[in-house]
Amino acid sequence: MRFRFIEEHRTAFCANRMCDVLDFRPRGLRAYRRRPASQRQRTDMIVLAHIKKQSRLSLSSYGRPRMTE
Repeated sequence: MRFRFIEEHRTAFCANRMCDVLDFRPRGLRAYRRRPASQRQRTDMIVLAHIKKQSRLSLSSYGRPRMTE
């Protein structure tokens, strides 16, 4: 979560400076960038893609109750 914040805001601020301010090591940020997505992240991306596809196919007429069925 903290590294994601740095990744999202690195265009506005220097990543090394944000690491200093937020008090963690740039080394951890580099490890985060190199780390592959976990199994949970991969399945979440697949499920999210499926939900978005079904929503587009139904012209966004399905809400959360119908999508969870």
